[in-house]
Amino acid sequence: MGLIDIASSKSVWRGIDYYKQDKVLSWSMNEDGTCDGIVAGSGNQKYHVHVDSEHPRRSTCDCPHAKGKMIICKHIVAVSFCLDETEMDRFKSEKTIYESEEDERRAKLYERYMSYAKRMSKKELQEAYVELMLQLDEYSYKEKLEKKKFKEYSQ
Repeated sequence: MGLIDIASSKSVWRGIDYYKQDKVLSWSMNEDGTCDGIVAGSGNQKYHVHVDSEHPRRSTCDCPHAKGKMIICKHIVAVSFCLDETEMDRFKSEKTIYESEEDERRAKLYERYMSYAKRMSKKELQEAYVELMLQLDEYSYKEKLEKKKFKEYSQ
């Protein structure tokens, strides 16, 4: 599993932007196969990046998002594209295939649900709608609680 595979999609897309905007100011290969680089951040910030392609979780960046954490940030991703630009093409290709499959899946689900809804009375539709809204509200509340608990736990 490569560095791009364990990074969040958001970090990869932002890393692509940084790479294409030439925000990787410098990079060099080390004898052990790792790479060190400097990436321009917001304002006049410059972040120091260490990329370990062999062990991606050992990659580091001193930006606020990744510093001291095992997070693959956009700066690490941008430097990794200097090492292997084909990873960018692979990521884009996989995302395009996934989105196409997801669109097809959603279209099938839409047809299935619409067919079911057409057989329902107005009252049944109203009741189903209210029930779904209540479930969504409950789900949102539980998700907020989980995020709060996780935040407290990780501090």
